[in-house]
Amino acid sequence: MIPLRLPHIYPIIDDAYITYDRIEETARALIDGGAGILQLRGKGLSSAELLSAARSIRRFTRKADVIFIVNDRVDIALLSDADGVHLGQDDMPVPAARKLLGREKIIGFSTHNVQEALAAERLPVDYISFGPLFKTGTKKDAEEPKGVPALTEVSSSVEIPIVAIGGIGEERIGEVLRSGAKSVAMISDILSATDIKGKMKRLMAMSEEQQG
Repeated sequence: MIPLRLPHIYPIIDDAYITYDRIEETARALIDGGAGILQLRGKGLSSAELLSAARSIRRFTRKADVIFIVNDRVDIALLSDADGVHLGQDDMPVPAARKLLGREKIIGFSTHNVQEALAAERLPVDYISFGPLFKTGTKKDAEEPKGVPALTEVSSSVEIPIVAIGGIGEERIGEVLRSGAKSVAMISDILSATDIKGKMKRLMAMSEEQQG
């Protein structure tokens, strides 16, 4: 499997921060701001709303050549022709998802410690996420923060690309990327900005500078 090249910033549209009626405009702002990948997480949306939102986003991402990932829902990813899905430890088993999605689609997988990361590397996944790195209010059932040293340990233990996630603000991007993450997932720090497009542009420029 060819290693996936991930953009440094991985914005996630989460209905915990963005209401259903603002999802489309938010996706457009992120793409206009330079996002190379975009995930839709809609745990509070109905299946009909989630599919409608996913199809709208897919129209934008296809034109802009941006990777589009659906959180949790393999069915929505298939019906919207998304580029892939991101699965958690308790979601559909990865082998079953891969069978449904085929070889060309992207599968990301959540991990929270070295053992889970090592196990995930043996699965047909393209990248893993690791976290929560810092305290986060996005997920009410989130585990305790792992911290940067744990990220460093995981990144030295696996070769698969790592997306760091959980409470990462603009001021921590450089530290996180230098600690082995290929990409930084960002939710509240981007979605709470008054100018989402401008914020995305700044984050992309900052991440490029940090990586030299």
